[in-house]
Amino acid sequence: MENKKITFKNKLGQELAARIEFPVADPKSYAVFAHCFTCDKNLTAIRNIIRRLNKSGIAVLSFDFTGLGESEGDFENTNFSSNVNDLIAAADFLKNNYSPPEILIGHSLGGAAVIFAAQHISSIKAVSTIGAPSNPKHVAHLLASGIDEINEKGEAVVAIGGRAFKIQKQFLNDINEQNMEETLKKLKLPLLVFHSPQDKTVGIENAAQIFKAAWHPKSFISLDGASHMLSNKNDSIYVGKMIANWVDRYIN
Repeated sequence: MENKKITFKNKLGQELAARIEFPVADPKSYAVFAHCFTCDKNLTAIRNIIRRLNKSGIAVLSFDFTGLGESEGDFENTNFSSNVNDLIAAADFLKNNYSPPEILIGHSLGGAAVIFAAQHISSIKAVSTIGAPSNPKHVAHLLASGIDEINEKGEAVVAIGGRAFKIQKQFLNDINEQNMEETLKKLKLPLLVFHSPQDKTVGIENAAQIFKAAWHPKSFISLDGASHMLSNKNDSIYVGKMIANWVDRYIN
């Protein structure tokens, strides 16, 4: 399987670092993978999922959102809307250089982002979320220690996953403006929802809310015993297998 490092530009002209992982034979389809909030494309669970998709003939582009990982830009100037725009830019890159992507996959907040991005990418035939919140504003609880300071001063440095990130008030304003239920009603694409009943970061009730709001065809797979970050290798491999089997019904 070939692994190719590439870059593409976001809406502001900043270069985003990405990787396309190809199957051994010519790809039967292309997918874009969106990582979780403050993560990057090198998360082990993401790589496991992608490798399993490669075995099923699907090429996958994964990338670092603006201001994260190896991508240009300042994280403090980004928000949920910019993540969605980054996904659209990734899809445009595939369309212009390889083949239009037919699959969007997102983990955690990246899962919410792919739902919002799908309506702007005409080639998408199927969407899958993993541990996604039912509303982008769910991430506000991760910023709880700095909410008062953000509202008072316009910004604050907040510790997320052991790392310090500067969060501006525009980020809070942006997530509060998003409406997941309305977006799901407009989606009208096959949707596969993964969630762990034991997820302590994004509760299982989020999966129920996403599933209820979405149109059929929709499917839910319970990741019993899995952590939010899919830290157990077997869990991420299982997710990759299930996506590959499910999406085969919708791509040719």
